[in-house]
Amino acid sequence: MRSARFRRSRRAAAITLVSALSLTALAACGTSSSGDDSSDGAQQSGSSDPTIPLDPKTKVTLTIDCMPPTAKAAELKEWKEDVAEFNKTYPNVTIEGRSTPGQCLEPPRFTAMLKAKSQPDVFYTYFTDLPQVLAEDGAADISAYVSPKTVPLLKDIDPNVLDSLKHQGNLYGLPTSNYTMGLLINRKLFKDAGLDPDAPPRTWDEVRAAAKKIAALGDGIAGFGEYSAGNTGGWHFTAQMYSLGGDVVDASGTKAAFNNELGKQVAKNLHAMRWEDDSMGKTQLLKWGDLQKQIATDKLGMFLAAPDDIAYMVQQLGAKYENFGMGPIPGGRNTLAGGNNYMVKKGISPDKIKAAVAWLNFKNLTVGKGQFDWARTKADGLPVGIPQPNFWLNGSKTKDDAARVEHATMPVVNFKAFMDNPVPGKAEPPKAQEVYKILDNVMSGLLTNEDADVDKLLSTAEAQVNQVLAHQ
Repeated sequence: MRSARFRRSRRAAAITLVSALSLTALAACGTSSSGDDSSDGAQQSGSSDPTIPLDPKTKVTLTIDCMPPTAKAAELKEWKEDVAEFNKTYPNVTIEGRSTPGQCLEPPRFTAMLKAKSQPDVFYTYFTDLPQVLAEDGAADISAYVSPKTVPLLKDIDPNVLDSLKHQGNLYGLPTSNYTMGLLINRKLFKDAGLDPDAPPRTWDEVRAAAKKIAALGDGIAGFGEYSAGNTGGWHFTAQMYSLGGDVVDASGTKAAFNNELGKQVAKNLHAMRWEDDSMGKTQLLKWGDLQKQIATDKLGMFLAAPDDIAYMVQQLGAKYENFGMGPIPGGRNTLAGGNNYMVKKGISPDKIKAAVAWLNFKNLTVGKGQFDWARTKADGLPVGIPQPNFWLNGSKTKDDAARVEHATMPVVNFKAFMDNPVPGKAEPPKAQEVYKILDNVMSGLLTNEDADVDKLLSTAEAQVNQVLAHQ
């Protein structure tokens, strides 16, 4: 699995990536293999019929992205255990993991890999990467290979998550994790300000009122924080628009959709919080990592985030799990959703594709096994109890949720408001990276200029986004 902070590496290329433990064994990303699309010279005894699962006697070698590096000892241990367990069923499938310590799938490297056709047989992407991968003809259509025969819990995977991996009805990947944004709060500051940390604000008016109370604590504490640089400002402006039922790009994907009353409502509320209420702090032009540091040191009351920010702050910044809580995104109409997945290289043999689906099913799509073996995760000293990834429905969700609670390494009750009030997730807009870069100017204008002209900021951004969308 890759946490939301890593998924943002191609959403906002200027963000500094940080290495942190994840909830699963997949804690570091990989380099590519030679990309050989032959049958790898091994004896092939399987059927080319995609509806028939891989014959355990068929000899196949798979190169796979994101094997943990030696620096991630617990995750690497789990990877090796899973390979050994998988080989009990498929003894003739050789798994060759690819690992690169440090930064993961940086935008230039990912693009170069696709252009050179050098990706591994099974390669790691984010939901938003599908158009780029298809433009480079990089992924196989695995629709015929994925069925209840090969992925027994297929019916229990959130269809919205699977839809993120489809194009024109064809399936090009299988999910590893997903996330939706909510309101992350500092429980200590809520209590100090006389607020109920078990009932985070549910509307933007409530956010504004709570932020004023928290900021009134003084000592440089901000009530609410926002990004306005490194493309993260535009990303959060989009999330706020979604929360009110709006959008930043229209349904056709060809025109901006934020220069309207909802867009003005978002902008004016942020401007008022910054300049009238003085509840957002004086330091602005913040990007990913800045708000995390502030809230982890009790200098910030709340901000929009994905749940796995909490693990990062505990493991990398020395915070404590019990100091954080989450509620649904204020407004509650929609929330920005995303995630990551694996794709299969186009051109590899049918038996390799079958082996890839079998591995991904075992590692990432089986309750109680692989990344969802929460008892093992806890025993290995990795975090258990963060609300997401959680793409399960029906009985699988019930079983997985119970195991998360049973083996939790953190107070899961702190996330009850978030878990009990799910908000429909909505995908990022087309040309997201370029759109966010433009909307950064709106956010920075609002938060650094007391005399900001909201109408001008939005109309200028609208013209620029329309120009970007016209060149798709």
